[in-house]
Amino acid sequence: MSETPPEKPKEESTTKPAAEAAKPAAPAAGAAAKAAPKAAPKAAPKAKAKAKAAAKPKDPLIDNGDGTITDPNSGYMWKQSDAWLDCHKFFTFEAAGEYIDNLNKEKFAGYDDWRMPNKAEATTLVDKTKSKMCLDKNGTQFPLDPIFSEGRVCNTWITECTPEKVIRFDFKIGGEMIYPPSEVWASIYAVRGEAKPAEAAKPAAAAAKPAPAAGATPAAKPASGATAAASTKSD
Repeated sequence: MSETPPEKPKEESTTKPAAEAAKPAAPAAGAAAKAAPKAAPKAAPKAKAKAKAAAKPKDPLIDNGDGTITDPNSGYMWKQSDAWLDCHKFFTFEAAGEYIDNLNKEKFAGYDDWRMPNKAEATTLVDKTKSKMCLDKNGTQFPLDPIFSEGRVCNTWITECTPEKVIRFDFKIGGEMIYPPSEVWASIYAVRGEAKPAEAAKPAAAAAKPAPAAGATPAAKPASGATAAASTKSD
């Protein structure tokens, strides 16, 4: 009768290590499950779509025969010559407005809504492939379709310029250049018209992309939480 009590603790000691040994397996499985979504390359289709869009050839610019060029890709109409070719001088930002005013007073090519371009509008003229090059007044090539008059200046004032932040667009680098607030001169590439509806619809299409993700069951719960948080902040 005295030997039976010691046998029970031995059975308990053998079962406890087995249960403890099984515990590390659960976190390991959980870690593997968490690592699985990271391995899914979701960015690959987006990169392919961007590459496909970049490879799509643009429609050629149109010479209207009246000193203007129409870009069917953006919908803008540009003056074929720049302010340098028209006046043989550079302009300060303040004087650039007078050049535009004169174009509208004389209704150049029959239009009185010419304006100075902004950065986004000027960027549409840059040939990023550099397959089409124009010659500036110094005989240097820069990425602009040679359908535009050669001998021009490879920069233009843009509307983002202010007296405190002097900015002009340089077609050689395909972007803006910032200067100290002092006297700086540039040319003007006059533009008119509005962006094509397809161009204007791009931001709306981009905003609509998250909608399909909301249809998924896991994404529905965070979405409702996000809207609740947004309503709380707005209150």
